[in-house]
Amino acid sequence: MNLLLAEDDIRLGELIVHMMGVKTGGRIDWVMTGEEAYDYATAAAYDVVLLDWMMPEGDGATVCRRLRQAGYAGAILMLTARDTVQDRVAGLDAGADDYLVKPFEIDELLARVRALTRRNFAPLVEDTVQLGPMRLNRSSHEVQLGEQRILLTPREFQIVDLLAVNRGRVLTRELILDRIWGYDSDVSLKVIDATVKLARKKLELAGQKGLIQSVRGVGYRIHA
Repeated sequence: MNLLLAEDDIRLGELIVHMMGVKTGGRIDWVMTGEEAYDYATAAAYDVVLLDWMMPEGDGATVCRRLRQAGYAGAILMLTARDTVQDRVAGLDAGADDYLVKPFEIDELLARVRALTRRNFAPLVEDTVQLGPMRLNRSSHEVQLGEQRILLTPREFQIVDLLAVNRGRVLTRELILDRIWGYDSDVSLKVIDATVKLARKKLELAGQKGLIQSVRGVGYRIHA
């Protein structure tokens, strides 16, 4: 499990990094400003982003809203001492998937994180996904075919990754839109088709012909 923690309270940050690392065995990146949180979240693949509300260089709600406007589709959990109904609504309206009020127990934080990862169409537990001779590194967004590296854009990688972890299943274009861009985005289904077409072309040029299959009128799949 890969997590990004944005928290400017040093003691709390150290506690969360240590305890979540022990309990999940995954990687936790820790930043202390809103600008760093935005840069890290858009540069790497995280299962959940933990955003503190009050941070320098951009509060959590602003960062969350910026991420969603930029098309970020990953899970976001807001951490804050604000506990009024209005604050909760504001955090969720900014694009957060869940909201946890400070102080909290680490076990509850862990339970919330597990619940968010289960919302995905398939468990996201592998750092790498192997498809025959092709390997997807979900942390670095790299695709390799033997010694050859296939350069995909972030959106192309996200679609290939989503199809790969759900291999054998047909994913509708609407589901892909929800998982990658979010239903609130103004992206059309034609953009999804175009992105899949570009990703497929790059894979075919590298020797992976027929990997992504179109299901007429429905969506796309990668065979198991």
